[in-house]
Amino acid sequence: QVQLVESGGGLVQAGGSLRLSCAASGSTRSINAIGWYRQPPGKQREWVAVISNGGSTNYADSVKGRFTISRDNDKNTVSLQMNSLKPEDTAVYYCQASLAVSPYSTWGQGPRVTVSS
Repeated sequence: QVQLVESGGGLVQAGGSLRLSCAASGSTRSINAIGWYRQPPGKQREWVAVISNGGSTNYADSVKGRFTISRDNDKNTVSLQMNSLKPEDTAVYYCQASLAVSPYSTWGQGPRVTVSS
């Protein structure tokens, strides 16, 4: 089993920055990739960014150039640095691990990010 514990989030003014962290524990060798998703108020959950075991990254167009995903393999932690935040970035952010074994996916608890205009 893999457990994900997130930290960070909070309230920030537009143009500001926040950093989210996702710490993995348990059977971390089964993790293929870790990504971030978000669910804005009243909307569907959407994918934000992903980083593979090899360090390859990919971003949604809406955050490209503003958000950076990175990983610290020694600490089994993936971070999402969010700069130039906009009110439309307001959402609950979820860390998700893609696993090589069942259950093939696991999620963190979802810290809230609120960006005021």
